[in-house]
Amino acid sequence: MPSQRPFYVTTPIYYISGTPHIGHAYTSIAADALVRTARAHGPARALTGTDEHGQKVANAAAAAGMTPQQYVDSLAPKWRALGPEFDAVFDDFIRTTEPRHQHTCLALFERMRAAGDVYEGVYEGWYCTHDETFWPEAKLVDGRCPNPECRRAVQWLSEKNWFFRLSKYRDRLVEHFRANPEFLRPQSRWNEMMAILEEGLEDFSISRSSFDWGIPLPGGGVLYVWYDALINYISALGWPEDPDGLYARFWPGMHLIGKEIARFHTIIWPAMLWSAGLPIPARVFAHGWITADGGAKMSKSLGNAMDPFAMKAEFGADSLRYFLLREAPFGSDFSISMEKLRQRHNSDLGNDLGNLLRRSLAMLQKYRNGLVPQPTDGRVSERVADLPALVNEHVMCLRFREALDEIWNLVTLLNRAIDEQKPWELYKHERLVELDALLYDLCEGLRWLSLLLFPFMPSKATEMWRQLGLEGTPEQPWDEELVWGRLAAGTQTSPGAPLFPRIEPPAA
Repeated sequence: MPSQRPFYVTTPIYYISGTPHIGHAYTSIAADALVRTARAHGPARALTGTDEHGQKVANAAAAAGMTPQQYVDSLAPKWRALGPEFDAVFDDFIRTTEPRHQHTCLALFERMRAAGDVYEGVYEGWYCTHDETFWPEAKLVDGRCPNPECRRAVQWLSEKNWFFRLSKYRDRLVEHFRANPEFLRPQSRWNEMMAILEEGLEDFSISRSSFDWGIPLPGGGVLYVWYDALINYISALGWPEDPDGLYARFWPGMHLIGKEIARFHTIIWPAMLWSAGLPIPARVFAHGWITADGGAKMSKSLGNAMDPFAMKAEFGADSLRYFLLREAPFGSDFSISMEKLRQRHNSDLGNDLGNLLRRSLAMLQKYRNGLVPQPTDGRVSERVADLPALVNEHVMCLRFREALDEIWNLVTLLNRAIDEQKPWELYKHERLVELDALLYDLCEGLRWLSLLLFPFMPSKATEMWRQLGLEGTPEQPWDEELVWGRLAAGTQTSPGAPLFPRIEPPAA
């Protein structure tokens, strides 16, 4: 399997006001599964962080009796803990209040101004503080913010601001969308953005002058929070100086975002980069919403958000990761409930995968003192030859459910081999060559499953690896390790506790 070019994936930087909900965990988990798969083939890097400026933060800090900096400093640790809580390991965590980010933002602003794309003007119009978004009157719904999650009252603003000539880039954006249909996925988001472009674009205010919580501009005012936020993707790589070579190595990258912020990432952000003479993102994937029963999006503002930390405490990080990535095609809306999680945990993970490991190692212990027999080119090896390439292609194309479906074909194949070949009968009738061939296929198949499942459930995959008597972790190059027969004869296995103990519903 050929090595892939250096790979870079980002989550949105999460708006720091409030607490993490399951949607934030979903994006972080998806980014982690993606970058772990990419690392199995070459250099890869993942970024997350927090968005800490804007009028909403300033208002929340005042209400809490704190300065804005004190307020964001008090909230940042829980957002930094979000990834590690779900075994999502990022190479960098950026905060927009960091000096390195401020430096990059001002450098990009000056590049755009030097290009003639930034000018002074007066913004007069409607503004939603909750969404930190300017809205033309035609977009309002009953005089309120058109975002269906918000619908809050908007306020009339009249400010002297800096504007970006976004309208200048409309034709170039249309051309890019049409020439590169994979730039924005899924197709439904591409269609939405093309509809916006076909309506035409207005110039875009990129500063605020009525408050001071933001990156200060020479001469007064602060950068608009969305302009500031988008730049994190390159400020975290060290642009423009690039002292560590990260920008040159890893940009352009892929952005994973929620579908509600596709306009900022696929229309405004590319135009900003073109203005500064920089490459635009390689790809943007705008995933769907996690919904509650009835189809409403889960969000704190709607009062129906589920606490990801409580869900992890009940089911474990790996079960939750598995559920989120297999329950629906990435990009679609889907619902979640504790009952659905319990069913996936007990059926797919407990009965199918966990039981496969348990009974395979138990039979190996009973019939061969836990020692792996000699390698064979048995029935399974022929069936899995294309599996690594299929899984890799699915994951790198954000088809997580399809990747897991392919992996589960191997789980099913191994379970069926036990049921059909009946190793207890082989042992009873002293058909020991066949028994050894089956036992080896089971152990080698489980080794493959450890490697293939590591991006999806790193903790449980590592536990499988160790019960198979292997050293280190399954974070290994696939082209070297996903070769049938690599599990050495004589390896001493070490059966352990069940991977996925059954979870019973709460008592009525």
